[in-house]
Amino acid sequence: MSLFSGWRAAFRIARRDAVRAKGRSALVVAMIALPVLGVTAADLTYRSALPTVAEDLTADLGAADARYTYQEMGPVRLEQMPDGLIWQTPEGSPDPLPQDEQKPVDVPATFPEGSRYLTEQSAPVSVTTRHGITDTQITELDIADPLMRGRVELTDGAYPRAKNEMAATEAFLDASGLSIGDRVTVRGPEQVYTLTGAVERPAELKDESLFAVPGAVIAPWQKTADGSGGDKEILPPQASDLKWLVKGPPGAGVTWKDVLAANETGVVVRARQVALNPPPDSEVPMAAQMRGWETNDAEMTAAAVTVAAMAVLEIVLLAGPAFAVGARRSRRQLGLVGSCGGTRGQVRAVVLAGGAVLGGVGAVVGVGTGFGLTVLFRPVIEDFTGRRFGELTVQPWEILGIALLGLVTGVLAALAPAIVAGRQSVLESLTGRRGSRRSSRVLPIVGSVVLAGGTALALYGGVSGNTDLVAGGSVLAELGLLGCIPVIVGFLGRLGRRLPLTPRIALRDAARNRGRTAPAVAAVMAAVAGSVAIATYTASGTAEQAYDHQPNLTPGTAALMAFDSTEKADLPRARAAVEQNYPVTGAPAGLGRVWAGSDCSVYYEEEDGCGTLEMVKPTGKAHACPLKGKGAKELALRISADEHKRLMNSPACVDENYTTIVFGSGEHKIVIGDAALLTSYVKLDDPAAAKALAAGTPVLLNSAYAKNGEVTLKAAHVYNERDKKNRALHPGKARTTTDKLKVYVAPDSYAATPGIRMIMPQRTADRLGLHSEELGSIYTLNREPTDAERQATDAAMEQAGNGTYVWTADSAGQRDDAAVLLILALFAGIVTLGAAAITTGLSKADAEADLTTLSAVGAPPGVRRSLSGFQCLVVALTGVLLGTLAGIVPAVALRLTDLRAALVDMRADPMQSAYTPIVMPWETIALLALVVPVLAGLLAAALTSSRQKLARRAG
Repeated sequence: MSLFSGWRAAFRIARRDAVRAKGRSALVVAMIALPVLGVTAADLTYRSALPTVAEDLTADLGAADARYTYQEMGPVRLEQMPDGLIWQTPEGSPDPLPQDEQKPVDVPATFPEGSRYLTEQSAPVSVTTRHGITDTQITELDIADPLMRGRVELTDGAYPRAKNEMAATEAFLDASGLSIGDRVTVRGPEQVYTLTGAVERPAELKDESLFAVPGAVIAPWQKTADGSGGDKEILPPQASDLKWLVKGPPGAGVTWKDVLAANETGVVVRARQVALNPPPDSEVPMAAQMRGWETNDAEMTAAAVTVAAMAVLEIVLLAGPAFAVGARRSRRQLGLVGSCGGTRGQVRAVVLAGGAVLGGVGAVVGVGTGFGLTVLFRPVIEDFTGRRFGELTVQPWEILGIALLGLVTGVLAALAPAIVAGRQSVLESLTGRRGSRRSSRVLPIVGSVVLAGGTALALYGGVSGNTDLVAGGSVLAELGLLGCIPVIVGFLGRLGRRLPLTPRIALRDAARNRGRTAPAVAAVMAAVAGSVAIATYTASGTAEQAYDHQPNLTPGTAALMAFDSTEKADLPRARAAVEQNYPVTGAPAGLGRVWAGSDCSVYYEEEDGCGTLEMVKPTGKAHACPLKGKGAKELALRISADEHKRLMNSPACVDENYTTIVFGSGEHKIVIGDAALLTSYVKLDDPAAAKALAAGTPVLLNSAYAKNGEVTLKAAHVYNERDKKNRALHPGKARTTTDKLKVYVAPDSYAATPGIRMIMPQRTADRLGLHSEELGSIYTLNREPTDAERQATDAAMEQAGNGTYVWTADSAGQRDDAAVLLILALFAGIVTLGAAAITTGLSKADAEADLTTLSAVGAPPGVRRSLSGFQCLVVALTGVLLGTLAGIVPAVALRLTDLRAALVDMRADPMQSAYTPIVMPWETIALLALVVPVLAGLLAAALTSSRQKLARRAG
């Protein structure tokens, strides 16, 4: 028999066997197709969502050939790169002249002859909405022109064509509550426009802005501002520089020669055909200075290879047991092949052909389903990324490689079962005897050594800052743990001695059939390890980001403030607006500011033309920050990250690195307030502190400024000649006073309260001869206000005189970490459920004889259900727990790498934070360790029939 004929027969037998055992074949195809599906969908999404140069140009230019931008430097020569994004003045060029001395530049004169163009200019505006008012941006651009196709697209209604019409992006309409046909007013000039259409910017779907025709907004606004005066002065628009979108001569476009000509007059050009087909560096004057900017993708490539290798390993671990059981179920058929003269190689070929057949089917199904799901969920993906796909980008060689990966994976998964099948004697195969083979004693020892060595290598890589060692050590540690799994599974059998019948049988079955259980446990472990590693690193990074964030207000509060002390704000009406629209709880707390001499917020123009107020920090070790000044760098070399964190959070250091001036109280951060401010903003619920304020004693939040229970206030009572009222009350020379005040010192944890260092009662300020005024109110919120609530509040405050504003605490700017953690948990959970289901199905198929024996000795029908459930639970729970341990290793090692870098920065600048926490994602771990295994067990029990099938006695 020729080689070709032998393999053809092997494939024919494998195909018929796959069709005959549809359930087992479907499981194998599913486990090969799922990763192929995921990688295919990810590749298509990444390639489609990643804009090409041509798509970026369309997002910037629409259908125009170029964008010309005058840089407001006069007719001076510039140099630029072909992409039009980077430019500079040539070396040795003189400094540009002031704008009022520059010669004008006729930008359209630099366009190629026969061109046509559109102008573009934008300005920030405040406009009315259905809920109130909001800030946005208006762009004057003829978006109805065909040159704008691809940059701005109409989704509903009509393009604006008259000067009293506008179009709005869909994101703006959603946020403002407006719709087509509504009117919107530009506040200031009070110009009214009608919304004629809804548009979207395919490259920025979340953009909230308005579009008008050129000359509709900015010019009338400027004219109104120029003619205003008196009490109703209108500020002019803050318009951007004018830009020109140019369509070059037909068939010619805008060339590099045209770009260089425009550069000679101080104009930068982003030209489509130049960016797509850049000239050689010899023709680019700026190219020589841009060399050396190449990026090194070696680390990214190594990471991608590592992930791909672990993914292949995981599929092999999942599909391998199915082929092993399939070969065992077909052992009589394989024995017949041998009895008819088939060699061991031909027996192995039958099993390998089965892997190739199912791997090929899985690859085709995975790639096809990946395409289908990507197309189906394309709108959802575009909304999530905030960008439309230019087109569904397909890289044929990448898709072919992914499909080939599925095929190779199927063959690799069948390799070990093929070797085992080839070693069996014909007699054992025909009689159905399995034979006995002891577990390897060497593998667990080798696995333990590799586990310990890999863990040590990963941790050493983390300490030394070598990410390659971290990646290599983590992979070795996981492979070592894989080698230990058969021993761990065998140990599970001993745990069932005192358990009830069903879990005892499940544990012993798992231990007895380690060749089936261990790979499934390993597959679950691999999936969970990757998810836990990424989740741990992500959660740790989020905690670090939250720690480094310096909030502008205490979280959960809102501050109502007056704009200008020279104009009396209508605070009662502003408070009513906030209380009616914001989700406030409780009564507001009053807030005031205090100063000495003439008010520096009014009389700031002259040097020494206003008073000063200072809280003097005592000298001494307990009051000085050791991380600042002499000896700070020497100390930083000796301390750990934890010791540095403790010092940074101490009252002496907490406000040395930054001073958040929130309430207009100056660097002294002293405010006028009462006990309500303590409880609502400071969150200090202390009767003794409230009693002290009531008695006229200030409450000090930073103990570093107190010595023997007293603070020192130094005030320079300087009165400006223009401050006639106070100058008359305080004639004579300026005086300086120093007062010591008894204070109530709050616990050290309140030293970092944003914007406040000390709360002073009103009567104490009066006694010290200080000036004060009401500044606003502090509110406690039960949630963040919505866009509609903010807009309604702004509108109501505008009606109250526009002398106040309200703001809330800014967030830490977290990334989509919650979504990332959820996706990771879902991915690991699906793999866990799949692996557990496969193992349970294989266990049931492989243990029909045992189940028949159970029924024969009188076991109730429900035992079949509960046994399947516990078998599934054992695999899932064991894999999740081992995966959690394996995933901690790379996460900890990578955080050690981050810690090393943070310590280097801290020792260069001792006031730089070195806090690098390792935070476990307990919610993700709990979901994987508790919910997923229990769910897997319940599903397995629910989907298992309790009826016993009739069995024919062999022989």
